[in-house]
Amino acid sequence: MKMKRKRKKHCLKIVLAFLSISLIACQPTIQSNPESTDKTMPGKGVKVSSGSSITTYAAFLTEVINIGLEKLGYQTEAVKQLSVPVVHISVSNGELDFYTDHWEKLQNKFFIENGGEDKFQRVGIIVDNALQGYQIDKKTADKYKITSLEQLKNPKIAQLFDSDGDGKANLAGCNPGWGCELVIEHHLDVYGLRDTVEHDQGNYDILLADVVARNRLEKPILYYLYTPHWIPAVLEPGKDAIWLEVPFTSLPKEQGEVSEQETMLDGKNLGIAVDRVRIVANNKFLQANPAAKRLFELVSIPIEDVNAQQKLVQDGESNSKDFRRHAEEWIKKNQEKFDGWVEEARNTGTNLSEK
Repeated sequence: MKMKRKRKKHCLKIVLAFLSISLIACQPTIQSNPESTDKTMPGKGVKVSSGSSITTYAAFLTEVINIGLEKLGYQTEAVKQLSVPVVHISVSNGELDFYTDHWEKLQNKFFIENGGEDKFQRVGIIVDNALQGYQIDKKTADKYKITSLEQLKNPKIAQLFDSDGDGKANLAGCNPGWGCELVIEHHLDVYGLRDTVEHDQGNYDILLADVVARNRLEKPILYYLYTPHWIPAVLEPGKDAIWLEVPFTSLPKEQGEVSEQETMLDGKNLGIAVDRVRIVANNKFLQANPAAKRLFELVSIPIEDVNAQQKLVQDGESNSKDFRRHAEEWIKKNQEKFDGWVEEARNTGTNLSEK
């Protein structure tokens, strides 16, 4: 009897062991299938280098894009902030994969000079309706009935904005090498302002900080403005400052044909085309990374949101960690839209890889 019981126990152990092995063998093995992971993460194993201009809004835009790329599996390197001419050169020759804040009309010169579509492509519209023009404080405008840039040909009007004592109006302009430098210099010539207006150049944010300081002292101010930027949050158009009209539309030939209709805003001719901020990406990178290309095509951030981010920068949140956090906070507020962009980009990369 004891021998039979031992034999039964032994047989039972064998049966249970066999059943255990069978159950394990029948389990799905999704986690061990690398093909599945690659399809859902089309950027897996790919390092991406991005560039922006030295403007703080550009770093914010680039971080939004980079977070999207990371969701697709790409490894993003730290954003390189470079001068406008240098960043175009870097994307053209492949040192950088993409540049986030290319102004389609204003920076056309740099696009053409560095190989144009043979080297890189303009992709998507990340910020639309980007404005540029000239503003003065509303108090001075109302008191002296100033509405046009052309009125600065009058030495008495120009002297109101003289901040260095040489008798000429000081126009706070932009950084040397930027596209707006060419526009401002061109306007001083074609509108006959060389004798009465001088173009102050340097770091744009420092120039604008000086403008704000002068305004607080209730001194007249004259400055070139582009948006997105923090300045409209401090000097609100229509309340604290006004746009100056120009007598006619004339722009550097590098910008191509620009009509008067393209430089109009609310019935005023601002003299500079309402522009679109786009991503410029190296051709080889785009060809090899359809998921990234689709993401570039989809991401769009309202200019009001970028201006709001710029106000945070003006309030002191101005380092690279802040820009990353601003991007994360913007994404959280727009999570459904952002997730949709990423998913569509993911599907694009997956579908093309299967062909």
